Amino acid sequence: MGTLQQEFARLFPDLGADEGFLQSLLGMGQQVALPAGQHICLEGSNCSHLAFVLAGTGRVYKLSESGREITLYRVEAGECCILTLSCIVSEKRFPAFAVSETELQAIVVPAAVIQEWMDNNRSWRRYAWNLIAARLGDVISLIEEVTFRRMDERLGFYLNQEKLFPLNQKTPITHQQIAAELGTSREVISRLLKDLEQQKIVDLGRGWVRRLQSPM
Repeated sequence: MGTLQQEFARLFPDLGADEGFLQSLLGMGQQVALPAGQHICLEGSNCSHLAFVLAGTGRVYKLSESGREITLYRVEAGECCILTLSCIVSEKRFPAFAVSETELQAIVVPAAVIQEWMDNNRSWRRYAWNLIAARLGDVISLIEEVTFRRMDERLGFYLNQEKLFPLNQKTPITHQQIAAELGTSREVISRLLKDLEQQKIVDLGRGWVRRLQSPM
């Protein structure tokens, strides 16, 4: 098994277990590399391919008429975008925006091949529906947060993620980026962060935030 096959099998163990299917997937797919900040899909575009992410992170988000963003979810190594998959299966247009948040490497497979797998490959159907079910849970959690939690609570939960904001370390991030994550305005985030700074929960600087203690 070649290096790419081994890496793909490691990242996608449910698909890599079937070596014949894996060889077919890699044979029909094309390896691509995208720079950070490149749009992958625009709202209303047709989904011509499904990407299997090998490295990097993609961000899927909605944009309001006023220009306000909210992050729906991220697609990382070992994952596919469920909105792209659902659009391919239903033959509908992409309902959001997708951008490469970091440099991104992926294998892209044409939509026609994905549709054929949905019709004829039981292993692929099982993988696809499991992927959709898992991501649907994430989206429902997001809806619950937006609907039922106050913005200060949501900001506290966001800042409390050790992976994103290690204690006593500067995290390079702007107020606008945090606002885009949480689906609110920069002014609201700036005011809430200033309150946390006064409570000595965070330390703020130009383009960075340092968490000093848990805000929860």
